[in-house]
Amino acid sequence: MRILRLRSLIPAIVLGFPALALAVAPVIKSIPTAQAPATQAQIAALQQAVQNAQSAGDNAWMLISAALVLLMTGPGLTLFYGGLVRRKNILGTMMQSFAMMGLITVLWAVAGYSLAFGHGNAFIGGFDHLFLRGVSLSPNPNYAPTIPEQTFMVYQLMFAIITPALITGAFAERVKFSSMAVFLSLWSLLVYCPMAHMIWGVGGLLNFNTIGVRWPVFDFAGGTVVHITSGVSALICALYLGKRIGYPNTDMPPHSMVLSFIGACLLWVGWFGFNAGSALSAGPLATSAFINTQFAAAAAALTWTLAEWLHNGKPTALGAISGAVAGLATITQASGFVQPMSALVIGAVAGLVCSFMVLKMKKIFGYDDSLDVFGVHGIGGTVGALLTGVFASATINAVFGKSASGQPRPTGAIDGNWHQILNQGIGAGIGWLVAVAGTLILLFVVDKTMGLRLSTVDEASGLDLSQHGEEGYEFNA
Repeated sequence: MRILRLRSLIPAIVLGFPALALAVAPVIKSIPTAQAPATQAQIAALQQAVQNAQSAGDNAWMLISAALVLLMTGPGLTLFYGGLVRRKNILGTMMQSFAMMGLITVLWAVAGYSLAFGHGNAFIGGFDHLFLRGVSLSPNPNYAPTIPEQTFMVYQLMFAIITPALITGAFAERVKFSSMAVFLSLWSLLVYCPMAHMIWGVGGLLNFNTIGVRWPVFDFAGGTVVHITSGVSALICALYLGKRIGYPNTDMPPHSMVLSFIGACLLWVGWFGFNAGSALSAGPLATSAFINTQFAAAAAALTWTLAEWLHNGKPTALGAISGAVAGLATITQASGFVQPMSALVIGAVAGLVCSFMVLKMKKIFGYDDSLDVFGVHGIGGTVGALLTGVFASATINAVFGKSASGQPRPTGAIDGNWHQILNQGIGAGIGWLVAVAGTLILLFVVDKTMGLRLSTVDEASGLDLSQHGEEGYEFNA
């Protein structure tokens, strides 16, 4: 009787899912009627067909998400940063992000993936996946049980690409291309990979899936791994390198807000792959992260615009797009843990706090973070880490399982688990510590061996001519 009921329901189920219909059609034909009882083999075949259909759907979503995250770097970040610098530096600025797309891909294949997601210790992965050894087309149940590990690997690669690319905004217009390439390559292996392993890797110090973990940290899509590490490292770079020639006395407005506006919109779209893709499947959790991403970005864009309007008397396009990016950076950590109304609150807070850092605190302290990487990503990531501890809800993601009574155990303070705020603070603090120490050491080594800063003459002529021998705009051609 159970098989007959299943047979009657299958057409209604699969009509809404064409891919599933194609996958199970041959099996449906083999399901017996009332005159022919089902066999265990036929039931197993149906279960396998459904599992294959789920895997195909999840894999398709993850490949699309990987492409969306790459879109965030090129063309998203390249246009966003390129428009914000002066005209003489546009190609040099774009090349810095584009270089990461090439360099980090090679490093990730050779060693980066192994150091981030291989079996090692609590702080860094091992060498078991060097040169992608053992990374196959079969799923790795430690990370994503329904997609090939190679899909998971290439998806995580896109995070590894954009993270160092974000840092380039802090030292825009004043660093040699060769030194930038060496510094960020080393930074990727020695700062990003350890932090990724500690939070996401098997046995990581802060991974909430690690048995006996002391400080379980919720970081759904990289608030600490990506935004805190890049934002704090950006501040260290700005302080170490010093100010651009003429800053702050010389006016240095963006040369093309149109390019930056297009870049910001591409970043917003790509962020759905960044956050919703981090569900690692095409299920309800991806939906939750998708909605939270949209809500937080919108709320932050509005609050930053309003704050700037009140502060300067006019709402600017730069403020609006900066607010959206701040909201996206801040919700990243919480996107798969909180409910939609919480995402609105997180976004609103992000817009207010990050705008205060950029419009007020930056001027007070006088550092030259050229494109406000620290104020948006470093502060946004830190605020997001703490607010994740406040608003994480077992209704969305019951990461601690269920109690003996069958009820989900509380996740964040909103559920009654106030201790999670402390865990999030410890995770953010470790992110700050790793970023500060690692960045300072690498800057010192590269500076003493190669030199970091452009000469006065080269900085005056611009990155385009001094570093690449070409110009972004040739008006006499």
